[in-house]
Amino acid sequence: MKASPFWSLWGWPFVMGVLTTTGLITALVSDTWGDWWSWVGLGIPVAVMGWTCWPRTTPKATAQRAHDKPHTDADEAGTNASASATPL
Repeated sequence: MKASPFWSLWGWPFVMGVLTTTGLITALVSDTWGDWWSWVGLGIPVAVMGWTCWPRTTPKATAQRAHDKPHTDADEAGTNASASATPL
């Protein structure tokens, strides 16, 4: 059976919303076990967002950057940069 397009699109945002809502409510009205659940319910969405937003590099891009030559100002200006520059 194929999943409905609604749940395939909104499933994870719904789960994150439920976790956040229950974490906020238990932080306000409960003690002991509620403190633990509020940490879990509010921490998981923050951890997921941090993991999602963390910049990633592919091994190919990392290897390419390792072999690139260092960038200098002369590369941008060309070979006649010293001839057209005015002294300070």
